[in-house]
Amino acid sequence: MNFLAHAWLARGGSDDFLYGNLIADGVKGSDLSAWPGAVAGGIRHHRRVDAYVDTHPIVREARSRAPRPQRRYAGIALDLVWDHFVARELGLHRRRSALVLRSYDVLRHRPAPTRLEHMVPALVAQDWLHRYADFDFTCGAVRGIGQRLSGPNRLAELVPWLQEDYVWLERDFRRLWPMLLDELEIIPYD
Repeated sequence: MNFLAHAWLARGGSDDFLYGNLIADGVKGSDLSAWPGAVAGGIRHHRRVDAYVDTHPIVREARSRAPRPQRRYAGIALDLVWDHFVARELGLHRRRSALVLRSYDVLRHRPAPTRLEHMVPALVAQDWLHRYADFDFTCGAVRGIGQRLSGPNRLAELVPWLQEDYVWLERDFRRLWPMLLDELEIIPYD
């Protein structure tokens, strides 16, 4: 799961908790004592979600369908694709979301960790979270992340597979999402 899914899963918490969920990928290590309690709780929540999703049999099976040379990078691409399906599930292709606007406000008023300091302003300014509802935009985001990695852009090489496997990936999401909500004891939608 990526920014949008983590925001939605953290929506019932405080802004500090939401912030922790949004920046967790930029925070290294297990010592979170430098962070306020609710932010640290958000980081831990994000990591719990990632651990559940990354090791889930549905996700492992989806990764196994990726082309072998790029399979190592499939998890990164899938995180963005899951956000695409969350955006569609939340109807972000039809309307603006108060949660997304709240997330942007939280990110605008707090410093991003060094690893995210260049990406977060672009995410907010370019409205990535609403735009994930557009699969072409999501594929562009996959390519963009691949440009930041060293060596050939293996993520860009995964885009044709994501497009060809779209129906199966959507099926995977529709099976995985309710299981994740159940695992976290979250009510699906308000």
